[in-house]
Amino acid sequence: MKKILITLAVVAITVSCGNNGAKEAETKECCERYMIEKTTPNPENAARAQQFLKKAGTYYLATVEKSQPRVRPFGTAEIFEGKLYIQTGKAKNVYKQLVANPQAEICAFVDGEWIRIQCELIPDERVEAKKDMLDKNPSLRGMYDENDDNTIVLYMQNATATISSFTSQPQVFQF
Repeated sequence: MKKILITLAVVAITVSCGNNGAKEAETKECCERYMIEKTTPNPENAARAQQFLKKAGTYYLATVEKSQPRVRPFGTAEIFEGKLYIQTGKAKNVYKQLVANPQAEICAFVDGEWIRIQCELIPDERVEAKKDMLDKNPSLRGMYDENDDNTIVLYMQNATATISSFTSQPQVFQF
């Protein structure tokens, strides 16, 4: 799946770069500017995405319910065991949507830049992962507990992040 997405991105960039009759060398230079920094998942990139989300404060998580997109604000973004996690409650529709279809996209905007993260969100039922999230976000403790039947943390898998702005080239990386 990742190889298909990378191939599609390269094809789209090649077509985009070559639309103005660019010569082969110009097309190659254009495409190199957009190439993905790391083609294998990298925990440092997870931290890079987390830092952006933390700086933004609020990000928006998009899921799908049948054929209807659903978007809502979120705020949790923590690294645990090298993976980027979010948190919600099992009773919420967002969790039910992710169980039915783990494909998600996250978007945040800060200081003239925005990040889009395409990923799968995978539930982690381990108490240690839940405790880590709640310890790092103590304001959630009034609603959640690592030992309840509602709290759930989800980590990003097969994630590709793109940081964009109107003034610089997109930065694309995987984690």
